[in-house]
Amino acid sequence: MLTVDFSRFPLAAGDRVLDLGCGAGRHAFECYRRGAHVVALDRNGEEIREVARWFGAMREAGEAPAHATATALEGDALALPFPDDSFDVVIISEVMEHIPDDKGVLAEMVRVLRPGGRIAVTVPRYGPEKVCWALSDAYHEVEGGHIRIYRADELLDKMREAGLRPYGTHHAHGLHSPYWWLKCAFGVDNDKALPVRAYHKLLVWDIMKKPRATRLAESALNPLIGKSFVAYATKPHAPTGLLPAETPATDTAGTGTPTGETLTTEAPVTETPAPETAPTAAPAAPVAPEEGP
Repeated sequence: MLTVDFSRFPLAAGDRVLDLGCGAGRHAFECYRRGAHVVALDRNGEEIREVARWFGAMREAGEAPAHATATALEGDALALPFPDDSFDVVIISEVMEHIPDDKGVLAEMVRVLRPGGRIAVTVPRYGPEKVCWALSDAYHEVEGGHIRIYRADELLDKMREAGLRPYGTHHAHGLHSPYWWLKCAFGVDNDKALPVRAYHKLLVWDIMKKPRATRLAESALNPLIGKSFVAYATKPHAPTGLLPAETPATDTAGTGTPTGETLTTEAPVTETPAPETAPTAAPAAPVAPEEGP
């Protein structure tokens, strides 16, 4: 289940990609399949080791082009272990709402992104997230949980202040907002409530089968209750003040979704190589909704 729309955020074979706060690796895997040189970074060492195993499985299964490369790193978002201008593409999905110093993270991403490079940022959308917070304190009052709810214009302003030029926005995962409202209403840790179980089965079926009916339904729901707000931007070649006015962003009425992909700080940077014995196949999609506190 991808939050970044690669038809709006083009990726070329050979692009150097940083998936910052990669979590379970869903965007890193897609970039690897598309022939990129991928670095997946997160503080969670257990998840990084699992991502490395899946990278190895993808190599063995021939799911990525031979020229593509993939590395999983454990590291700190506020002190990225890369020189300036190291990447063509940076993705940070459902991470910034967890980090107190979000401006510091943006500054680090801009530093390692080359001039002319592209960045995708996704966060919980304001409206659906406010409902979750109103229904349940347990949803967000957890260690490493969400500490803020972004308005779309607030996030875009912070991106501009960091030196980026936003060029487009949209919303995603409209079918997932009602699931999290149910979870919050019946108890975030209560997976036995019948409405929660039934809706979860629907989402798993949708993720795995992608039927036309639910795809059309989600397309209609995304502008209204899409769980994620997604913003795309470029790093200018010249100082922002010397550039023409930016293209107005579209569909900026809210802000994105929690996915449980938490990146915090203070972890040492360690590279996790793919093990000799890897899983037999890489996951084409998660088997359950990934959004969460």
